[in-house]
Amino acid sequence: MPRSFTVALCLALAARSAAQTSLSLTPAPKASNAAVCSPLDASFAGFGIEPSNLFSFTGGDDANEFSVQLMQNLADYSGTPPHIRLGGNTQDYMTYDADYSAIAWKNNPQSTAQGSIAADSMIIGPGYFKAIDRFPKNTPVTVGLNMAYEGSDYQDRIVATAQAAVDGMQNVKLYSFEVGNEPDLWLQNNFRSGAWSGQVYTEEFLARADAVYNRVLQPAGMAAQFFEPPATASTIGTTFEIDMLVQAGLLNQTNGNQYAARWNQHDYFYFIGVTSGPITLNDLMDLDATNTQFAYWEEQVKIGLNTGLPYVLREMSSVGPIGMHEVSDAFGAALWTLNFFCYTASLNISSVQMHMTDNSNASAWQPTTQYGNAPFVRPQYYAHAAMAQLIGNGNGTTQIAVLNTDNVDSSYKGRVRAFSSYANGNIQAMVLINSKQANASESNKPSFTFNVNFGSGNGNKNVYLSLLTADGSDSLSGATFNGMTFSNTDGKMSYAVPKVDSVKTDSSGQASIPVRDSQAVIANLNWILGSNAVLGSDATTEPRKTV
Repeated sequence: MPRSFTVALCLALAARSAAQTSLSLTPAPKASNAAVCSPLDASFAGFGIEPSNLFSFTGGDDANEFSVQLMQNLADYSGTPPHIRLGGNTQDYMTYDADYSAIAWKNNPQSTAQGSIAADSMIIGPGYFKAIDRFPKNTPVTVGLNMAYEGSDYQDRIVATAQAAVDGMQNVKLYSFEVGNEPDLWLQNNFRSGAWSGQVYTEEFLARADAVYNRVLQPAGMAAQFFEPPATASTIGTTFEIDMLVQAGLLNQTNGNQYAARWNQHDYFYFIGVTSGPITLNDLMDLDATNTQFAYWEEQVKIGLNTGLPYVLREMSSVGPIGMHEVSDAFGAALWTLNFFCYTASLNISSVQMHMTDNSNASAWQPTTQYGNAPFVRPQYYAHAAMAQLIGNGNGTTQIAVLNTDNVDSSYKGRVRAFSSYANGNIQAMVLINSKQANASESNKPSFTFNVNFGSGNGNKNVYLSLLTADGSDSLSGATFNGMTFSNTDGKMSYAVPKVDSVKTDSSGQASIPVRDSQAVIANLNWILGSNAVLGSDATTEPRKTV
């Protein structure tokens, strides 16, 4: 073989190898020169709790201190507890009885309402709001109200529940009302019949919002813009798309008031019985698939933001309705979750709630004994911890931008993501995700190298590497983030890995950071992530050693 051909072949193979295993990233040093989101609220990465399952998470007669501690951890990291959406299908089954004192719900023996599951089939009382009030102080809570009920006394009933929320939520913060859950599905579940449409929904929503404002919010000195429509499951091919609801008059004033405060929609990456085909953990970890699945919602986000209102994703999960064992509860789902938080932040979505039920394999923790297993923390929780520390890192100034990761070989296509994070307008960190599946049983797992450039202004600086990791993508336990582990008994944090790795940039601000397959790293300039004082947090930081 001629030497020139041999050299050319070697160079080609070397170039291919480099394309497979490395990527160069040069984010803008200043947020003003990057396509960043607005500063993230400290409660951005939140949770949804199915109303019928509330007492599993908060406790009944006795508080569930495990759940409370897990919420408090995240509050300590970001500065505010995660936003809770107390809503779901069962909000539209509930009717309020002020005389029912138990911290529980019960079946309504005198149910008369319509619906495949009747719109008045469950009774709650003051204990419902006493339970949610156990969460950490100032936890922002969106409360779902029953819109499905349409008896002649519908206004009195929704007003009674809203008044109980205002009166009963004194420790947490009543943030907003969601009136009705997923009305786009109400013909299917027999909550409505006939000519049900976005137009009819708009009329019914405004009538209920008007009653709640005039009889509850206004007397309490609260704002009229306190409601989050339309809380839809999927508006594809329906009359519930945001622009259609605007045309229907949803943003018009009613009796001199505008009631919509922000656009609220729901989604799931995969929903059993709805999404076609099976799903595997490897499918979930193909992050290109997330972009494909969410593409329609991206358009809805843009349309919503163009109306001048924020957009929130109040119900989301990897797998619905209750997850899938060895997919949504595996470590690979934690990588998916961290990517999804950063991705949606970059779209200027203001808040994301990952939906939880007590029996779901997609819940960040299991609050009670289920399937013969005592309460425990799932790997997904560690992604919430990572996002909370990333947000707290900027103390109200954290902004996210997506970085281009297209230039990778086909073996890593859809498996590499990177985001830049800014604090006080300056580059502060990069989120580096390698979601190529590598199971715990595999030895000598490969790595993908991110050649990062923080800019010449950050030459000769220390970069601290906080790993989101486990033995493998299929690990159901043993996850850590930033060396932290969380107890399955009391939810408290301890350090499983006391030391934090670091690298140093060269004089031009560049460094190479290898990230193992099925692992993520947050690379933070100048200090260890989570070691700075966080505004709004009473937590103290512990000195950490570096390698």
